[in-house]
Amino acid sequence: MANKHNLSEQIVLHGHIIDSLILPRVMDTVMDLGGDFDVTEIRVGRHKREQSFARMKIFASDEAQMSRILTALQSFGAEVENGSDVRTEPAPTDGALPDDFYSTTNLPTQIRLNGRWLDVAGTEMDLVVVVDRERGTAVCRPIADVRAGDQVTVGHEGIRVIPMEREREQEVFSFMRSAVSSERPNSLAISAVARQMRQTREGGGKILFVVGPAIIHSGAGPYLARLIRGGYVQALYGGNAIAVHDVESQLLGTSLGVNLKTGLPVPGGHRNHMQAINTIRRAGSLRAAVEQGILRSGVMYEAIANQVDMVLAGSVRDDGPLPDVVTDMMEAQRRMRAGLAGVEMAIMMATMLHSIATGNILPAHVKVVIVDINPSTVTKLADRGTFQAVGLVTDAELFLRELVEELDLPE
Repeated sequence: MANKHNLSEQIVLHGHIIDSLILPRVMDTVMDLGGDFDVTEIRVGRHKREQSFARMKIFASDEAQMSRILTALQSFGAEVENGSDVRTEPAPTDGALPDDFYSTTNLPTQIRLNGRWLDVAGTEMDLVVVVDRERGTAVCRPIADVRAGDQVTVGHEGIRVIPMEREREQEVFSFMRSAVSSERPNSLAISAVARQMRQTREGGGKILFVVGPAIIHSGAGPYLARLIRGGYVQALYGGNAIAVHDVESQLLGTSLGVNLKTGLPVPGGHRNHMQAINTIRRAGSLRAAVEQGILRSGVMYEAIANQVDMVLAGSVRDDGPLPDVVTDMMEAQRRMRAGLAGVEMAIMMATMLHSIATGNILPAHVKVVIVDINPSTVTKLADRGTFQAVGLVTDAELFLRELVEELDLPE
């Protein structure tokens, strides 16, 4: 071994590390980061239910390089083999972390505490693990919610991540997991999404829709309303615009002043969205507008009538905004996290920023479908860590119309 690599750590990998390509990815990662490795032991599973095992010695030139390598390898399920408990240090002040803090992935994570492995609650990417040694608990927490004295996990010892493995059996999304492309047969993909939605609902899981205002602009609002009415949407995330334009479409028949039936601008239509905002603000809220009989149909009406968990997160560009919009971004994050309990599937359409924000807080087991006319949207989502997302490059109205037909939902 080269002299420059004078530090070493031993790691172990176990699971379906061969057919899920975890082992070669670990090797590539070590070399890409300038390290070396020796495979000191390997046992290959001989049938579908038998796991494989590998022990590797990792070499690096200094502590910083070793830290980078181990951090990267933990996302593949690599465990530093020294039998140590997790290390923690107190947070120095509210909203700040000790040096060498451990940053989480969205994969299931465990820590070793008092010699036994403990599941970390609330797994989410880019958070930290706070440990309560007296209670024997560990929970993921955003930096902003860390308080002075909280015991924050540091280093790499006593931490293991359980990687997502390749499905052993054929599953509905398998044909969608190749590179993002507009060349795919949309009807087959939409049929697969519909089957997964049925399975999710039949299994008691919740379905989350994350949507942008193009849903209304494209004329797809009625189809989303039918999905909600049919019981296929339990949570709905978006911004001020989706709500404003939905209300405008129901009260005035336009979206941003464009007639949704003719596709033509109406005289003075630029004022319509402001009129919609004013109507809801005078009523007090979207729910109040429904209760007062002002809002009698549409996406917002159906969401409220069917008790959908809805979070509308604001932005600096919002007109109004509507009273229901959460303008405190930290509070919006908290409400979005709270609404994810029980969510097993997420469909994100025509909103890059809200899709990325939601993807950042989803655990890895949630099946994610992102639909956008722009191929780069799903690529950006995957690049930011939501690797389980599959993409469909198509128009939102086309997707929702065919999805409603596949699910055979009444008008």
